[in-house]
Amino acid sequence: MPRRDPTPLEIALAAVFRDSPNKKDTGLTKDALRSIARQQRLKLIEAYPDASERLARHLLPHLPALMADRGLAGPVAGYQALADEIDPAPVLDGLHQAGMALCLPRVWGAARPLHFHRWQPGDPLQPGAYGIMEPAPTAARIDPVVLLVPLLAFDRHGHRLGYGGGYYDRTLAALSARGPLLAIGLAFRGQELLSLPHEAHDRSLDLIATDEGLLWPEPLAAASKHINF
Repeated sequence: MPRRDPTPLEIALAAVFRDSPNKKDTGLTKDALRSIARQQRLKLIEAYPDASERLARHLLPHLPALMADRGLAGPVAGYQALADEIDPAPVLDGLHQAGMALCLPRVWGAARPLHFHRWQPGDPLQPGAYGIMEPAPTAARIDPVVLLVPLLAFDRHGHRLGYGGGYYDRTLAALSARGPLLAIGLAFRGQELLSLPHEAHDRSLDLIATDEGLLWPEPLAAASKHINF
C-alpha cells in the first residue's frame, strides 16, 4: 500500500500513548479503543455533515457491478444510523429507486445473529433494542446477500472494530455460512487504523466505502481488478 498521512483516529491514539505516564505500556484495551474511536467519529460527523451523501455518490455507481460480478441480485441490508454514525439512508434511497429489495435488522436475542425483515423507505419502524428503530416483527423475514455494516474503526485488511456486543460478528458468520455475502463497511475515511486486533475466525469486510472513496482489502483487490473505478 502507498504511504498516507495519519488519519484523525491514528493521531488521537498517538496522543494517548504520548501522554501516558507509563511509556513502556503500549497496550490499549478494546473498550478504551472504542471510546477513543467513538469520540473521534463524533468529531468527524460534526466536521463533515455531508459525508453520508458523498459516500453514496462513491458507492452507488459501482454496487450493481460488484453484485453482478458475484451473482448476487439482492436483497441489500442497511441499518438505522445512530447520531454519530455514517447514515446509509442515501445509499438505501438510491437502491430503492433502482428497484432493489431492501431489509433492516432486528435484535431478537442476546448472543444471537441479527434477523432481517423486508423494508423500504417510508415503511413504519418501531423502537427496538438499545433504542434503535427496527421494522415490525410482522414484516417478512429475508436473508440479505449484501450487508452494509456500521463500525467504529477499520483497517486496510478489512477488519472492523464494532461496539462490543458481537451482533455483526455473529451475523457475518451466520450469513456467510448460508451462501455468498458481500459485506461492505460504511465509514469516514478518518476512521482508518493501520491495523486492528482480530481473531483468526473473524469474517473480514469485502469493501470499505468511505466519504472519500472505496477502499479494497487485499483479498478482494485482486479479484476486482477488472472492474473499472
